[in-house]
Amino acid sequence: MSTNDSSTTSTNTPIPAGDVAWVLSATCLVWIMTPGVGFLYSGLAQKKHALSLIMLCFLCIPIVSIQWFICGYSLTFSRTGGPFIGDLRNAFFSNIDQNSGPNSASEKIPEFGYAIFECMFAVITPALIIGGAAERVRLLPTIIFIFIWSTLVYDIIASWCWSKNGWFATLGGLDFAGGIPVHISSGAAALAFCFVLERRNEIGRPHNIPNVVIGTVLLWFGWFGFNGGSAVAADRRAIMACIVTNLAASFSGLTWMFIDFFKFDHRLRVVSFCSGAVSGLVAITPASGYVAPYAAAIIGIASGIICNLASAMRTRLNVYDDAMDVFAIHGVGGFVGNFLTGIFADNDIVSLSGDYIKGGDSIKGGAIYGNPYQILVQLSGSCVGMVYSFVVTFAILFIINRIPGLRLRLNGNTDQVEMGEDAYCFADGPPQVGLNVAPIRMPMNINNQNDDNS
Repeated sequence: MSTNDSSTTSTNTPIPAGDVAWVLSATCLVWIMTPGVGFLYSGLAQKKHALSLIMLCFLCIPIVSIQWFICGYSLTFSRTGGPFIGDLRNAFFSNIDQNSGPNSASEKIPEFGYAIFECMFAVITPALIIGGAAERVRLLPTIIFIFIWSTLVYDIIASWCWSKNGWFATLGGLDFAGGIPVHISSGAAALAFCFVLERRNEIGRPHNIPNVVIGTVLLWFGWFGFNGGSAVAADRRAIMACIVTNLAASFSGLTWMFIDFFKFDHRLRVVSFCSGAVSGLVAITPASGYVAPYAAAIIGIASGIICNLASAMRTRLNVYDDAMDVFAIHGVGGFVGNFLTGIFADNDIVSLSGDYIKGGDSIKGGAIYGNPYQILVQLSGSCVGMVYSFVVTFAILFIINRIPGLRLRLNGNTDQVEMGEDAYCFADGPPQVGLNVAPIRMPMNINNQNDDNS
């Protein structure tokens, strides 16, 4: 691995074009997941909050991309960082190696390629949190929160798990694509958001089921890049990661749907299947580069059952108001996946990467391969990540909420109050007098028709 400090390292070293092409393609796949989250949340929300949820998720792309450029990448992956956080050696993408990335996972591609790929993981994580605060949060303070949270929570937890010096990585922890940094951290943060904002004044049914389907489709589609791309090579391990990803989502989606089928009114509900599919995708994320297809089926079924139970318990206990079940699906789902990784992790799957293996040349395997210690390692990372994310998120929100002009809570029509726009303004007719809505400019040739036919 190169340790050259110059950002102008020679670029004459040949690079494997196929691996680079796959990583860049996976980057695009993960990018599309963030607006996918927006469509999913939008469809699950009431109509008057639909547009603001899409907008908040979409805004995560520029906000976190800028944060990643300024300091996020360096705090996460700098080669000279410590066990808990990186340093600013690569701030503003300085001292970037043109030949290889900062750990064994990325040695085959230029570091810039690895940096933009990992940026997409940082982007989608705060977008997931927004679901916990849906229908009652203001946009401006949330934008500020996204920047701060990415710096103080995501970058630090990701550094634990994926930096070569991170404490979880050096302890032998296995997290292939973000069970702790992405899902457990976002689930715990969403839970903290729920407690700070308190309950919604009005709880309605999902207003647009097709949007829920579109969001789920974009997430499932993008997850092939999310997990398969984490092999950071176009190799057999990437293929296996895509296979287990698809299997886990399939088993979990059907499991959740049939649980609701027998629990309620014997109807096959779209939202039930979509919720289950996402929970399966979440649970397989940390395991995707470590487990065989049979284990993916078990992980999918387990996540469908346990996440469904967590969602039902949230409704029954009525302690917190998680509008989109972010904690039940991402927090609990990530925990389930991380735990089961400690059981089913298989060195034969890891060896599919050949000489370039994420996390080292080999692993000891999980509990079924004679290494029960791996379960304790996985639980330590999951528990520390969940507690750290919840506590720090709560502190960030508590402080922001007390700054004049940055009150988080909003009551009423989020789209109109915060944006002056509606998700369905064309369907509802022209803007009403008195609303601060920009005029709609029609194409120049719209009046070419005869006035009698207008």
